[in-house]
Amino acid sequence: MTSLLVELAIMLVVILVAAELFTNALEHLGERLKISEGVTGSLFAAVGTALPETIVPLLAIASSTGPGGVNQEIGVGAILGAPLMLSTLSTFLMTLAVLRTRGVDGRVMPERTGFTRDLNYFLFAFFLAAVAMYVPHERTSVRALFSVALVGVYVTYVVMTFRASSNLVAEGHGTEAPGRMLLARIGLPTTMLTIGLQLLLAVALLVWGAEGFIHGVRGVSEGLGVSPLLLSLLIIPIATELPEKVNSILWIRRGKDTLAFGNITGAMVFQGTLLPAIGILLTPWEPRIEVVTGVVITLVAAAWMRVNARAPGLAIWALLVNGLLYLGYLVITLTR
Repeated sequence: MTSLLVELAIMLVVILVAAELFTNALEHLGERLKISEGVTGSLFAAVGTALPETIVPLLAIASSTGPGGVNQEIGVGAILGAPLMLSTLSTFLMTLAVLRTRGVDGRVMPERTGFTRDLNYFLFAFFLAAVAMYVPHERTSVRALFSVALVGVYVTYVVMTFRASSNLVAEGHGTEAPGRMLLARIGLPTTMLTIGLQLLLAVALLVWGAEGFIHGVRGVSEGLGVSPLLLSLLIIPIATELPEKVNSILWIRRGKDTLAFGNITGAMVFQGTLLPAIGILLTPWEPRIEVVTGVVITLVAAAWMRVNARAPGLAIWALLVNGLLYLGYLVITLTR
């Protein structure tokens, strides 16, 4: 058990290092391509830093030996736990990072059209994914339609986000890199080649961390006698969502609210569409109590942010409520 915990701790450090490398490279990439912070945060950063929580369920499902196995439960937990973590705990921690400087009555001000677009697409897609849980497994064609619909939602979202980019850059929402690229500090020039090299290095570290977590979570689950589904809903997202949490905290402390929120809400759209599309077809996608509780709280948290997305920005106190929603999930699932 000790060796497994040490392995998990090492993977956490790997993910933190990868997050810093990835954030830094993306800022330089966005600046060079002259794209908006919305595209950089909601698409590039969100998809890139979502790789660990994407790889975990995919590897778990692919290595499953039969229906309803431990690895399939880990896959379902990782798929549904990620949006839950992003919409509640990640948002809370990001807001907490600026609580002292902005105050509880202060505001965070992501670019509003992109922020509301992300949440609208997520709420629609995740609701579809929740409905699919109640479709019997033998209705394969119906389940396949849900999966195709979710993929279509994400493709539409990507197209609409890119279409909005040029206008946002003209309005002053272009991506700007605040400092030197990390690889440049060891003597390499800042070019598209070295930006790509730093991104590949970060992605490789993220994938390595994800693979280590599958092994660690499975071992800890067996050692503690805890359901792998519940453990993966709680533990895997905390670790695999670290890139989003760390990147967003770094950005919001620098006053880059659009990048910070786009990184989280863009990842929510990605994980609320493509990953459930896979889960619906290849896992026991069914309404177990811990799963339904997580889905409901995720939808409530996202809807709460959407309701509070007003022109002057989002109130700090309102976003802190999302942390209470996560606490409520822990109380419900761990005490039942």
